[in-house]
Amino acid sequence: MLALYVAKPNELELRRLETVRSPQGDEVKIKLIYGGICGSDLGVLKGKLPHANYPVRAGHELVGVIIEKGEQAAYDIGTRVVVLPNTYCGACDLCQKGLTNICRHKQSLGINTDGGFSQEFVISSKYVLPVPDDLSDEKAVLVEPFAVVVHALSKVRIEPAMRVAVIGCGNEGMMAAVLARHFGADVTAVDVNPLKLETVKAMADIRTLAPDALSGETFDVVIEAAGAREAVEQAAELVAPGGHLVLIGLANEATFPVVRLVRNEVTVHGSIIYRFPDDYLQAIHYLRTMPHPIERVISCIFPVRDYEQAYELASSGNAGKVVLSFREGEEQ
Repeated sequence: MLALYVAKPNELELRRLETVRSPQGDEVKIKLIYGGICGSDLGVLKGKLPHANYPVRAGHELVGVIIEKGEQAAYDIGTRVVVLPNTYCGACDLCQKGLTNICRHKQSLGINTDGGFSQEFVISSKYVLPVPDDLSDEKAVLVEPFAVVVHALSKVRIEPAMRVAVIGCGNEGMMAAVLARHFGADVTAVDVNPLKLETVKAMADIRTLAPDALSGETFDVVIEAAGAREAVEQAAELVAPGGHLVLIGLANEATFPVVRLVRNEVTVHGSIIYRFPDDYLQAIHYLRTMPHPIERVISCIFPVRDYEQAYELASSGNAGKVVLSFREGEEQ
């Protein structure tokens, strides 16, 4: 069985392992179909996440099929599922308030506990959710990152004709722009990379601009998804009086125009991952019903044996979502 590990910063290893143990209790064994590579995977590889453990099996954007189950497992063999990669204790004060996404004892697959980039892996069935038959594998592998966007946009009420700007067209930024357009907003997507702007424009009727092309405009909602200081500071200047700034990106620090935000009653929202299962269920609903071809956010699907090429492309800044395939026959 093949599994992809980050042995230490800047060192990936494709290991051949013995068969995975059988699931116990409420656990299920999943045969992986696809795994998406995201920014946190790259952060672990580059040694940029202080809470990462090494060696660690990579991967947390996962879709696969249950092939074995424990006696108390919630789902049957043959069920296609997506995975919640962030555990929660259910007992801390935040979990008791329903804030499981910021559980005080949260662990994250592929960061500080082994992830799912393996032909087979075992996980508690409380952390999986069935995928409808009419949702393709290519859309299903987007459920986890799209749930991040669904959660972020749930913090504001986006209505038709509202002006929305999305700063940063990485994968989450592109999906945020498409979802805001689906809600009927007049959306402007902003990025320094023209390839990213072309991709998002191909998915929906979205205006695209370079950051320096914005002059004197303001927006009802500004979504910052670049995770860069300059992007956060620009986003804060673009919010209209009474508007909302939603921060998805993880910039370490930025300088805010506090007086302007206060005098204009701008509301700033921090947003991290999602609530499970609610945001996952909503993400699945939108992926099934939106007319926009959001799967175009996927730039390339590589067999797992080509993991080095996949990670290189994902790190280049010139691609959308890069996916590893663990399908039978593609891993040899």
